[in-house]
Amino acid sequence: MSHWKIKLSLFLNYFVFAILLNSVGTVILQVQSNYGVSESAASVLEAFKDLSIAAVSFLVASYITRIGYKNAMLIALGLVTLACAVMPSLGSFAMTKVLFAVTGTSFALIKVSVYATLGIVTENKKEHASLMNFIESFFMIGILTGYFIFSAFVDDTRTQSDSWLKVYYLLAVISAVAFALLFITKLDESAIQSVETKSFVREFTDMIALAIKPLVLVFIISAFTYVLIEQSIMSWLPTFNSKVLNLPTALSIQMASILAASTALGRFTAGIALRKIHWFAVLTICLVAAAVLVLIAIPLAKASGENEVTGWSTAPLGAFVFPLIGLFIAPIYPAINSVILSTLPARQHGPMSGLIVIFSALGGTTGSIITGHIFESYGGETAFYFSLVPIAVLAVCLFLFNRLQKKSEATIELTSTGGH
Repeated sequence: MSHWKIKLSLFLNYFVFAILLNSVGTVILQVQSNYGVSESAASVLEAFKDLSIAAVSFLVASYITRIGYKNAMLIALGLVTLACAVMPSLGSFAMTKVLFAVTGTSFALIKVSVYATLGIVTENKKEHASLMNFIESFFMIGILTGYFIFSAFVDDTRTQSDSWLKVYYLLAVISAVAFALLFITKLDESAIQSVETKSFVREFTDMIALAIKPLVLVFIISAFTYVLIEQSIMSWLPTFNSKVLNLPTALSIQMASILAASTALGRFTAGIALRKIHWFAVLTICLVAAAVLVLIAIPLAKASGENEVTGWSTAPLGAFVFPLIGLFIAPIYPAINSVILSTLPARQHGPMSGLIVIFSALGGTTGSIITGHIFESYGGETAFYFSLVPIAVLAVCLFLFNRLQKKSEATIELTSTGGH
């Protein structure tokens, strides 16, 4: 049975939310100039987005099968379409917080549903891992597109221009198209709905019980730490480009797209490499390379001159080198998500997806707020050097995760052979 229509719908849903969620870095830069907001105050936008994701995932993940994956995604797309449509006419820092809260709430429904739906539309672990990487790659393509869409609406000639708010009309249209496509697409959820019905309390308890298993617990810490790294860089790269490298605002946003492009390439390449090389070896090499790149790129940023930058051709080398970190950290998230999900039965994919979303969101908020405060107090170079700390923590977590995964596989194999 072909699932191409629902897969296309999942890709488009992720594309829409990639643009909205990761516009936070661009919006952080814009609210500082438009509304006179400080770095530490602007960093709360990440919290409005991520804490909404965490809270809704926490409440809904164990109940998502009753709502239905398709219904949950339709609700999310409807909410976001409405929020984007009213954003330009109510533009303010307060409305920006509301927009990201709505976006976070909606993405919680989307991500849990998308991750859980993968178990329905794939036949085996390899297909699951492959589709996971391609969907996450497409997410990065959405981020890449978003930088150029937003920068096209930025007016560099006026410091406090609100022309950038008109981008939300375009995003409302894209969201409406995604809603229409999903609405006319069939998704057979009978395999999930046919399982024994449990009470909300029982389903919630099962999710908590799942979270305290050693393998799952180490995975959760790994996912939290990874997103802390990714979001601390992604959300503050436009500001770093503008305030440290002295790039014009539109160019600061555009050049942040290098991070999204390198991340998309990293995930696409990893989708191929992981078919032949064990995931732990790939991710270890990636972490070492990421740490080395930080140590090389930040001094390059410090060394950038005071020459006027007018475009890509006159931008300092540091603006090109540091975003390449995405190439190395990119494979980590989809790889560990696939490892944990493919070891669980389909009926547990909803609760497990909820745990992934909750702790990823908390990691993103933590990373952005810490980076914002370091940026304000000690400068952009120090803020980005900070990424070396969670990189080291993540290396330890992945080592433990690999050991526990091997033990889990050995236990399953022993059980399947009757202890012989």
